[in-house]
Amino acid sequence: MELRPILSAMRRNKVGAILIAVQMAITLAILCNGLFIIEQRIALSKRPTGTDEANIFSITNQWMGEPADLPARVQADLAALRSLPGIVDAYVTNAYPLTNAGWSEGLKLHPDQKGATTATALYFADEHGLPTLGLKLIAGRNFSATEVADRRLNDLTPPPVVIITRQLADKLFPRGDALGQSIYLQFQKAGVPVIGIVDQLQAPWVSASGWGSKFSDNSMIEPFRFAGQYSHYMVRARPGQMTAVMHAAEKALIDVSRARVLGKVRPLTDARTEVYRDDRGLAIILGVVCAALLAVTAFGIVGLTSYWVAQRRRQIGVRRALGATRKAIIRYFQTENFLIAAAGAAMGVAMAVSLNLWMVSSFEMERLHTGYAFVGAIVVLLLGQAAAFWPALRAASVPPALATRGV
Repeated sequence: MELRPILSAMRRNKVGAILIAVQMAITLAILCNGLFIIEQRIALSKRPTGTDEANIFSITNQWMGEPADLPARVQADLAALRSLPGIVDAYVTNAYPLTNAGWSEGLKLHPDQKGATTATALYFADEHGLPTLGLKLIAGRNFSATEVADRRLNDLTPPPVVIITRQLADKLFPRGDALGQSIYLQFQKAGVPVIGIVDQLQAPWVSASGWGSKFSDNSMIEPFRFAGQYSHYMVRARPGQMTAVMHAAEKALIDVSRARVLGKVRPLTDARTEVYRDDRGLAIILGVVCAALLAVTAFGIVGLTSYWVAQRRRQIGVRRALGATRKAIIRYFQTENFLIAAAGAAMGVAMAVSLNLWMVSSFEMERLHTGYAFVGAIVVLLLGQAAAFWPALRAASVPPALATRGV
């Protein structure tokens, strides 16, 4: 098929062709970035924490007033929890994963270093912390009971030793010799030796930008039994006993002391659902927007192609009378639509990359993978062909005799 008649017809109807091409370009740009964001948010919400999430729950505890014997109360609570049937272990901490709230600390490699080498999420745990969370120790050892101390909220005593994650170890010591090395807390002059490395422990922050993207699995555990007015008890239940153990643990704490307010008692699986609710909502909204844009673009193509068919009934009849087959008529309109869609796809790829670069600089998002742009272009081309097929069939069904009479 010669392209000259098609290009000539498009020049006579250039306004409609340009509008459809621009619409397809905008659809492609939004579709590529929307699907990329959806994929990123879904992957983010499935990121593992490194813990035995299915069998762990947390109890938020707030003491009434400012009791002077907090360390003794905390130890009594832990003894009560650990004695319950169905509980593997328990400990008290200042923060835990999947909450979007926690403590952070800057780390240095030298005491006189001006700026921090990197930042880390800060967790407190005694020797029961690793067994409770189900963390995998890949190097070194756990805390010993003699290394654990009680820690009040405003206590700035540096820890004697620390355990860090593999990701943090790689950032601080790229040569792989983190175990046994000393690191320096941002406001401390004394070095703290690294005695253990766990495979993974996610930071509390899970957002796609900001703290969540900067810290990821940068986590450090200090050997403190947190005796703060507001704290979290982390409890690991035996498989299949979560519900019963949660009720028993809450009752046990009330029996130990009623001078407290127990907040959320929830499994880590519920914490994951709650903390990623906005990400799932955004993915759904973007999915609906992408589907709506595709539908609007498809209807626009159908409408414009149908209009062109109505305007060209006489010309179509002449071609049919001169021997053009139905397939040739269909191929004509499909080719015409392909040229418009190709122009729109080319503009759309450029717009998609430009839009992504703007979002990267404005919202700390990741760069768009080129594969999304090419897949989006193919989707737009196929959408155009599918949308133009029905009007093309109508054009092919125009009777030659009826069209040549101008009816």
